[in-house]
Amino acid sequence: MKRYNGRILLLWPWLLIALVMLLGLAIASCGSGAAKATPTPTKTPRPAEGQSTATPRPTPTVQAQPPAATDVPAATATAAPATNTPQPPATVKPAATQPPATATAKPPAPAPAGQMSSPDYGVQAFLWWRPEVADRDLNLIKEAGFTWVKQLFSWQDIEGAGKGQFDWERPDRIVEDVNKRGLKLLVRISMDPDRPFWAGNPPDNAGHFADFAGQVAARYRGRIHAYQVWNEPNLAREWGGKRPDPAGYVRMLRQAYAAIKAADPNAIVITAGMAPTTEDSNRAMPDMRFYQGMYDAMGRSDGYFDMLGVHGAGYAASPETDPQVVATTPKLHNNDPSPTELKRVYSFRHIEDVRALMVRNGDANKRVVVLEFGWTTDNRPDSPYYWHGAGAGIDEGKQGCYIVRAYKYAQENWQPWIALMSVIYLPDVNWTKNDEQYYWSIIGPGYPDLYLRFAYGMLKNYFTKGVIEDFCAHFQ
Repeated sequence: MKRYNGRILLLWPWLLIALVMLLGLAIASCGSGAAKATPTPTKTPRPAEGQSTATPRPTPTVQAQPPAATDVPAATATAAPATNTPQPPATVKPAATQPPATATAKPPAPAPAGQMSSPDYGVQAFLWWRPEVADRDLNLIKEAGFTWVKQLFSWQDIEGAGKGQFDWERPDRIVEDVNKRGLKLLVRISMDPDRPFWAGNPPDNAGHFADFAGQVAARYRGRIHAYQVWNEPNLAREWGGKRPDPAGYVRMLRQAYAAIKAADPNAIVITAGMAPTTEDSNRAMPDMRFYQGMYDAMGRSDGYFDMLGVHGAGYAASPETDPQVVATTPKLHNNDPSPTELKRVYSFRHIEDVRALMVRNGDANKRVVVLEFGWTTDNRPDSPYYWHGAGAGIDEGKQGCYIVRAYKYAQENWQPWIALMSVIYLPDVNWTKNDEQYYWSIIGPGYPDLYLRFAYGMLKNYFTKGVIEDFCAHFQ
């Protein structure tokens, strides 16, 4: 039996959607206590000995702005925090019926094998440890109309025993399961920064990392369609505890690119996405400064990457909100005292700033991949994410509307340079309400029970039918 939990705003749009959607898609949100940084995807924690799962390990976080301000972006806040109402009956079907639509959009034109539509639809998943969960979640991904799956291949989990000692059991299964469903696979190859490793830290381990990347690309030639090289190197926690170093990352990127392309010339190589932050210190570097540092070190990007990766958390503002409005509105950047130009990072449309930087550096012909984006519903008052979650009026209905509208905005304004947009997350089933990632997810964690949230049904309607629910127009 599938169970649903959640909350619905005590406003007429939610009564309407509850009736039309046969008591609705369930909302699984509530909780207490969180972290303070941009969302960083993780895989399901390594199971304890003799167990199939383990207690989740919270994602370590880095304060990504000056001490006087919190470190997460913001979006427009128009709705009051939702109040709790009784849960729908447990017998409600998980599939949503079609609500009235106020907007339609044609799906992206099909892309040739291995390429990306503009935009293309992806989601971060956690397929590593439990085959039964992976099987269910891949079916949900396919049914919703996503065309890409993003999955972390941690270097330590594949080559952790020593140089050249590979464990391919789980990646073999994942690649096969994704491909047999006709989905495309984006793999993030990187280290788990919290686990000691024989290869050492970046960028000194660049040669070993390139060897590893080449082995993965050779084994899965034509079956892994794209590679993300590393994750958020503009944070010290992802860079061996050292000050972020754009030139050092570029050296690593060049070697990994060459190794992947030698093994699989058709694979798409994407840079890491950068953490949105206004802090410039030994702990962090603003993304625009890091990207420019990369271009300064590369000269030309040919031979380094095929597409540029970005992160686009929406924070407290709607996806359509002008970054300058966000940068000059205190409640939308949580009173961050940083220079105005840095506070544009608190907007989903900050992605346009990164695109403009690419054009200035001669990369107008290359495309952008949004490796992470979404909105949180974090309703824990002591959480550093609260101010741009429930504190900004983001409940799960509004979250779903914003995600769908972000895809629509990209389709109408960012073609042809926008490529894949990967939303976060189909969650790790071990996450609880104490994990900040719980509140970004488009379904609730759990197995065998299934907890669908509004965002999942809204995305399914948009991807498969081209419709956006009428109540989404009320959220500005």
